[in-house]
Amino acid sequence: MSTVETITQTLPSLTLRNQSDQSEETKKSEPYKYAHLLPVFPKDEHYPPLTPFEHVDPGLRALSHPNPRSFLDNATSVIDITPRLGSEIRGVSLAALDNAGRDQLALEVARRGLLVFRDQGDFIDRGIDFYREWGSYFGRLHIHPTSGHPEGAPEIHLVYRDENTTYNFELDDRIRSTVWHSDVSYELQPPGLTTFFLLSQPKSGGDTIFTSQVSTLSRLSPQFVAFLKTLKAIHSGFEQAEFSRSGRRGGVVRRDPVQNVHPVVRKHPVTGEEALYVNRQFTRRIVGLKLEESDAILNFLYDHIDRSVDNQARVKWEPNTVVLWDNRITAHSAILDFEKTSARRHGARITPQAERPIPALDGLEL
Repeated sequence: MSTVETITQTLPSLTLRNQSDQSEETKKSEPYKYAHLLPVFPKDEHYPPLTPFEHVDPGLRALSHPNPRSFLDNATSVIDITPRLGSEIRGVSLAALDNAGRDQLALEVARRGLLVFRDQGDFIDRGIDFYREWGSYFGRLHIHPTSGHPEGAPEIHLVYRDENTTYNFELDDRIRSTVWHSDVSYELQPPGLTTFFLLSQPKSGGDTIFTSQVSTLSRLSPQFVAFLKTLKAIHSGFEQAEFSRSGRRGGVVRRDPVQNVHPVVRKHPVTGEEALYVNRQFTRRIVGLKLEESDAILNFLYDHIDRSVDNQARVKWEPNTVVLWDNRITAHSAILDFEKTSARRHGARITPQAERPIPALDGLEL
């Protein structure tokens, strides 16, 4: 039997409260609906290195559809969050989409970068088997090397923080908590379409912020973009593994860390759009440049990503919200602004892998 670290819930002691406090105490005393999805960290769980596979993006099939947005025909509301990034949608059931609808969904995520679906309780409550089936439609499911997952479901990546503990990658020696990243970009074939939802969230705070890496690239001068297209960079998972080996985040490393080389500017296989593909969390160095040269370029790009609010979209979580984004053309960060409250933030991510990043510059060897 696996040695497993689990999260236990302590029931509050009984004290006299006013009516609103009593309501909160009652809520805390009730069994947690998603206790079966709390994170575990089996100490004897180990996996071999990932192997390459052929990925065919479902969005390609939607390109030949006479109306590739017909899955939105019954939507009651479709509002662009910003002109450059993101749409918020109501009246569409993700769980009810057929294969053609899923293909169209993949294309729409590729085009808009980020889709926020409200009122998706049916999707969230369908459970682990459905999560696996859903994610597998869009690519090979990724098993995270260090994060927690539900018991028996390593393909489901969990984030978790409450008033007593955190199982997230959080750096408490920094002046800000935002860490822009594209998920596990150190893999040879990083994720494409990604699905995330919160099972429990703070009443206020805990938002997620996204940026369009297509737009961040487009704001740079053509001469500089042409230079960036000639570059490739190392993305590393070693620091993330060491974070867990130090005893934090559950203290497990279930697959040996890797690093891989990706183009600094990549091309989307469906839309053909070009996007910046570097991030503070995982990108370490530009290949072929001296350290100071690499640092100067990467730090410039990181600062550009950080400060380009005009390229960003902020998702405020509501119960039963499901968010999908394309990790190939966006970056994101959780916002840790609720850490001094007693709130719980518990989320699940379904993370299919996609193709090896395609260089925007034809002929660039990786």
